Amino acid sequence: QVQLVESGGGLVQPGESLRLSCAASGIAFSIYGMGWYRQAPGKQRELVAYISLSGSTNYADSVQGRFTISRDNAKNTVYLQMNSLKPEDTAVYYCNAYRAGRSYWGQGTQVTVSS
Repeated sequence: QVQLVESGGGLVQPGESLRLSCAASGIAFSIYGMGWYRQAPGKQRELVAYISLSGSTNYADSVQGRFTISRDNAKNTVYLQMNSLKPEDTAVYYCNAYRAGRSYWGQGTQVTVSS
């Protein structure tokens, strides 16, 4: 059974930081591309950051330079370091694992940026 479990969300003020974690089980983690997506109320889910199995990364323009995705294959975990958070970063953040047409999702973790 595949499980992706996100953690680390919460309520922060603008300019603060959060680190999200996603622990995977039931898959050969090291051969999956891993992504963080987010969905704000009334909006479509969007890709925030992606890290390939080789470690190459890409980011949405809106988070470039503020967010960093990384992975620890020994711990089957992908991280999203979020700095200089803005109110528009408020959303539910989802972890995704993808390989060869197979896609798995976590349950999501809420991030709220508000003063």
